[in-house]
Amino acid sequence: MKKLLVALCLFALPALASAQLADPVKWSFSTKKVDAKTYDVTATATIEKGWHLYAQEAGEGPIPTSFKFAKNPLAATQGKVKEVGKLKKAFDKNFDSELKYYENTVSFVQRVTVKGKAATKLKGSVEFMVCDDHQCLPPTEVEFAFDLK
Repeated sequence: MKKLLVALCLFALPALASAQLADPVKWSFSTKKVDAKTYDVTATATIEKGWHLYAQEAGEGPIPTSFKFAKNPLAATQGKVKEVGKLKKAFDKNFDSELKYYENTVSFVQRVTVKGKAATKLKGSVEFMVCDDHQCLPPTEVEFAFDLK
């Protein structure tokens, strides 16, 4: 009996380890110059099939996607972060709420104005939560830095 228990534990460890390493969202960051002092900074999430990433106004229950920008005297954000993607809405029995989310890919665009002529960086982080049909992963925070030249 003891050998059987040890064997089961050895077979279960790799499965548990791989479950903890799940990272179904990959982020990429880019900058587009709009005019001499204005930029659009974009954070794009590529989401693995079967998973979904919650919108900034997701509904009651999950942690919505949110952006924090570090204070920078040479750069100022304009308005709210815009979502560009196919927004889905569905009732989720786990959260007992209608939720808004994205599958496959979504981009978040923030317009930024720079002050002066010096190059600077816009730093910050994005916090997000992803779920599939069976589980939700804990909220994750990813840091970013945009070059504004």
